[in-house]
Amino acid sequence: MIEQHPWKGYLVVLNQDSLLIQSPYMYEETIVYGPDSDSTTMAIAGLQFMKQRGHEIDFVHLPDTIDAATVYLATSVDSMSRNDELDFDAVKWDFLDGDEATLVLSKTGLDSYDFDTPIGSEIIDSQFHMDIQEAWIRERAESNVSQGAYVSKSMYLEGALARLSLASQKSDEKLIWPPRQLDSSGQRIPSGTHSLTGEATVESWTKLSAAGAPSEFSLRAPILGGIQTVLVRFEQGPRGVFLVCDDVDYAPHIGDKVHFTVRRIYAQEGIIRYGLKALPLP
Repeated sequence: MIEQHPWKGYLVVLNQDSLLIQSPYMYEETIVYGPDSDSTTMAIAGLQFMKQRGHEIDFVHLPDTIDAATVYLATSVDSMSRNDELDFDAVKWDFLDGDEATLVLSKTGLDSYDFDTPIGSEIIDSQFHMDIQEAWIRERAESNVSQGAYVSKSMYLEGALARLSLASQKSDEKLIWPPRQLDSSGQRIPSGTHSLTGEATVESWTKLSAAGAPSEFSLRAPILGGIQTVLVRFEQGPRGVFLVCDDVDYAPHIGDKVHFTVRRIYAQEGIIRYGLKALPLP
């Protein structure tokens, strides 16, 4: 039985153990990624969908277009692209990257796939698409130097697990997120092992104008019309500030229920920094 679902800003078609996931955006009759998506963010969304449906996926074959380290941090799904000690025969799932903004996730060994055309595609503004793609090219160039806070690759990876998987810490019977090294009395807090729910309530929001956005976003903020953030409270108590997805038409309101998806945040030293962004619950 073939099913269709909107999922974390993407379009999903499920056919038993096979999944087609694609961007909803079309540009000149070609499926293209939205302003903060790529094959890595979409692969993470596809794995999360399949896990939610009860599939046990521990290992997957990944194409070179997908960042294996980010996939592992966000989903705990490993691959030979990240871990060359994995046994090839232990990997039972494959990701196939299409020519357009489309991925297929299926059991290893399938020779053919049968999917309906996803419903819900929309035309992206041509000028906006070209401008945002050019901005990302410039931002990813190693010659581009941000005037904002410098975050080395090692520092980014050190905190990436908690940021991408919502892993919180427990201290004095309370959950803490984002993670800290020390509590209020100066005692070291164990690493995060308690995952927060993927839903939260908006308590406040703000929109930074293009001129007022941090310099990490200076190339894209004018194209996006500014940068939106929300302050949310999770059901377990912790609060956090998140960017709003760039490719979702959403104006936050206090009391809104939101969930989270991995998206591109910014680029530094030629490397994409990924993180969670908020989008409204369907």
